[in-house]
Amino acid sequence: MLEISKKTNLLEQKSYKFSLQDVAEPNLYRDIYSYDEVPKIPFNHRRVPMDMPEHIFITDTTLRDGQQSMEPYSTEQIVKIYKLLAKLSGPKGIVRQTEFFIYSKKDREAIEKCLDLGLRYPEITTWIRASRDDFRLVRDLGVCETGILVSSSDYHIFKKLKMTRRQAMEHYLRTVADAFEAGVVPRCHFEDITRADFYGFVVPFVNELQKMSDDAGIPVKIRACDTMGYGVPYSEVALPRSVPGIIYGLHHYADVPSDMIEWHGHNDFYKAVPNATAAWLYGAGAVNCSLLGIGERTGNIPLEAMVLEYASLKGTLDGMDTTVITEISEFFENEVGYKIPPMTPYVGGKFNMTKAGIHADGLLKDEEIYNIFDTAKILGRPATVSVGKSSGRAGIAFWLNAHFRLTGERAIDKLSPVVEMMREHIDRAYEDGRQTDFSDEELEELAYEASDGALSK
Repeated sequence: MLEISKKTNLLEQKSYKFSLQDVAEPNLYRDIYSYDEVPKIPFNHRRVPMDMPEHIFITDTTLRDGQQSMEPYSTEQIVKIYKLLAKLSGPKGIVRQTEFFIYSKKDREAIEKCLDLGLRYPEITTWIRASRDDFRLVRDLGVCETGILVSSSDYHIFKKLKMTRRQAMEHYLRTVADAFEAGVVPRCHFEDITRADFYGFVVPFVNELQKMSDDAGIPVKIRACDTMGYGVPYSEVALPRSVPGIIYGLHHYADVPSDMIEWHGHNDFYKAVPNATAAWLYGAGAVNCSLLGIGERTGNIPLEAMVLEYASLKGTLDGMDTTVITEISEFFENEVGYKIPPMTPYVGGKFNMTKAGIHADGLLKDEEIYNIFDTAKILGRPATVSVGKSSGRAGIAFWLNAHFRLTGERAIDKLSPVVEMMREHIDRAYEDGRQTDFSDEELEELAYEASDGALSK
C-alpha cells in the first residue's frame, strides 16, 4: 500500500508493522558478542538518511547514573549541582531535564529543595524500576515525568529477569499504564539496546507503547540506552550496534517523534561522544549526559562535551553560559573531592597547557596557532604553558606574560634579559638531574630575582 509520508512528504510504501518474536531461546548475537573476543563490528552496507531535528537538547543524569559510581552527594551538593546546570542551560533550556533517584529520604529532600527554587530548566524528573511500588513514590512527589527501566536485550530478559520476551513486555506495560493513569509522562529506558533484537522485540514493544500513549493522550518518551558502550556511529553498520540504524528505526518503523527520542550512552569503547552526535544527526531530539562524564564503569557522555558539540552543529550556543563549565570542574574538585584527569578536554587542569618550546613560541606569536579556540572567552580558562626541560625562552616568556598579566607594551619578549636569566637557571637545574616541571611558586621567585623585584605578585 502506498501513502504520502508525513516525515518526508514523499510517496512511500506503508511501513511494515513488526510483531513481537517471542523466542524460546535468547538471541545473544554470539557472532558479534562472543565474550572471549573483542566485540565485532558487522557491516550490512545499508544507509539511513541523516535527519537532525530542528530543535535538539541535552538531558542530564549526573544525579542518577552519575551518582551510582560516586560516593553519595550531600543534599547541599545536589542543590548546588542543580543550580550550576540551570546556569549553564541558559534561558532556552538547552540542558532541558535532569533526573533524580527517589529511594532515600535524602534524595526526596533534595528534589523538594530543588523544586522550591522555582527554576524552569532543567526540569526535574525521576527514575524508577518497572515496579508499581516504585511508581507510588513518583506519584507522591508530584513530578510530571519519570524514567522507567525496561531492559530490552535477551541478556537481561532471559538471564536477569528470568522471563520470556512477552512476559517482560507485559510486565513493563503494567507500570507504564500506572504512569498514564496518574497523568505522568513515562520515559522508557531501553536498557542494553545495542544487544537487543531490534525488530523482534524493541520495535514491537515501542508500537504497543505508542498505542497506549494515543489512548491516554499522554506522550511516551523512548530512551535508547547503550548500556555497555557497544554502539557504533559509522554509516552502513548492521544492527544491533548501529546508532544511526537504531534512531532511524525508532523514528521510521515505530513512529516515535524526534522530540520523544533520547540517546543514553557509555564510553567503554571511547565512542560516547561520537555516538551521541550520531544520535542527534539521525533524528534523536535529546542526548542524555552526566557532568564530567561520571558514570558506571568508563562513564557516561560528558555533558560539557555535548554543550560544545551543540555549538559546533548549530553554529550558536543559544544562550548557554559555557564559563559555568569551569565553575563545575572547580566545584567537583574543590567541594566534592573528585579528581579530574588533568588532560581531560575543557575541564582538566592542563587541557589547554603546552609544554613544548616550539608550541610555546607559537602561542607567544599568536595564541590562535596552538589554542583550540578562545578558551579565556568561552571557558574562562586562558591558554597556559608548563615550564620544564623543553620549554625554552618562548615558554618562559609566555608564562611570565600570562601569570603577571602583561599585555601590550608591558609584555615580555623571549629575548628579554629576565627570560634569559631564568632560562639559564632552569637549564642548570635539569643538567644537575632535575626531572619535574617548575611550579608557579618557583617561577615567581625566579622572576622576582631576575627582574630585581620588578615582577612580583
